[in-house]
Amino acid sequence: MKLIDRPGILLVTGIMASGKSTVAQLLAERFTRSVHLRGDLFRRMIVQDRREVRPDDAGDGLEQLRLRYRLAAQAADTYFEAGFTVIVQDVAVGRVLPEFLSYIRSRPLYLAVLCPSVEAVEQREAARSKKGYGLWTPAALDGVLRDETPRIGLWLDSSPWTPEETADELLKRVWDEGRIG
Repeated sequence: MKLIDRPGILLVTGIMASGKSTVAQLLAERFTRSVHLRGDLFRRMIVQDRREVRPDDAGDGLEQLRLRYRLAAQAADTYFEAGFTVIVQDVAVGRVLPEFLSYIRSRPLYLAVLCPSVEAVEQREAARSKKGYGLWTPAALDGVLRDETPRIGLWLDSSPWTPEETADELLKRVWDEGRIG
């Protein structure tokens, strides 16, 4: 496979178990100089007083989420400035998605939203060793994605596709349909 030489930052988002991690890794492997930046890493670095975002959260959980997004954006900008194509992967749905995008200064910036069906997410969640759902259900988080997330970027229903097929489709379309700035 010929590697792609296309600088930029690509944010891959969606709900938990939508395929973000796997697809982002596959994408990063297709570029000549690339970074797969996992936003959740910044959440996991908090040792004491880590707050999870709750369905009814308006306080500390959201503030820590915004902190995580700012740190991920700073890291993405720094890697980009060093000459890397950066694939950022995180759960950024609802009204916080535009905030996350605003923290990223570098351009070009692309957005891909993975939005498989709730049934596909439930099957993927059941089949994986790490479990993401606790405070949320797949249906509730999918509701935030579909009902509260601005329709910006490239939205892909990856329900019927393998991760490789999802990465292929994303790369075909994101440069035109997913460009944010």
